[in-house]
Amino acid sequence: MTLESAITFFIAIFIFGITPGPGTFAILARSMLHGAKSCLWLSVGMVISDIAYLVMACFGLAAIATTWEEAFVFIRIAGAIYLIYLGYKMWTSPITTELTNNNGQTTATGYNSSAVSGFTQGFLISASNPKVILFYIAFLPTFMDLTLFTLQDVVVASAITFIALMAGLMMIAIGASQVRRYLHSEKSARRLNRTAGSIMIGAGAYLGTRS
Repeated sequence: MTLESAITFFIAIFIFGITPGPGTFAILARSMLHGAKSCLWLSVGMVISDIAYLVMACFGLAAIATTWEEAFVFIRIAGAIYLIYLGYKMWTSPITTELTNNNGQTTATGYNSSAVSGFTQGFLISASNPKVILFYIAFLPTFMDLTLFTLQDVVVASAITFIALMAGLMMIAIGASQVRRYLHSEKSARRLNRTAGSIMIGAGAYLGTRS
C-alpha cells in the first residue's frame, strides 16, 4: 500500500465509520447520557470487530458470510435484543437527586458503563453485521492487490482502520456529549434519558428487522 492509497483508505474508512447505523446510534445514546469518555470501550469493541472482518476479507474468507449465515442471524437477533434492553433501561432509569456533577453535567443512573460491558456491547453490535465483510471485500482491491498482499499489508490496513474508525466514532461521541451541557433540571434529564433510550431501541429494532 502506497502513501497515497493509505491516505485515501483512511479517509474512506473514516467516512464509513460515521455513516448512520446501529453503532453510531449506540454511541449517540451512550454519550448523551454519560459523556464521550464512556464511549471509549464501546468504540474499541466496534472497531476490533470491524478489524476482524477486515482480516477475514484480506485472507479471502468471504465464504464465512454465507456458510455461517444461520450463526450470523442468531448474533444479529441477540444484538438487537441487547440494544432494545439497554434502551428500556435508559428509558426507565431513575434520575439522581443531584442532577449535576462538579463540571455542571447531568448525572444519570441505571446504565453499566464498565470497560467490559462497553467493549462487549460494541463488539456484538458490529459483529452482528456480516455485510461489513462484504464491504471490505469490495473495497480493499481498490487499495491493494489481494493476490500479492503480505502480512505487513494486513497490519498496516488494520492500523489505519483502527485509527480512522476510532477518530470517527469518538468525534460523534464528543459532539453528542455537548447536549448534556444544556440540562439543568430533573425534567430535562428525564427527557434526555428517554430520548437516548428511544434511539437505542430504534437501533435494536433496525438491527433485528433488516435482512
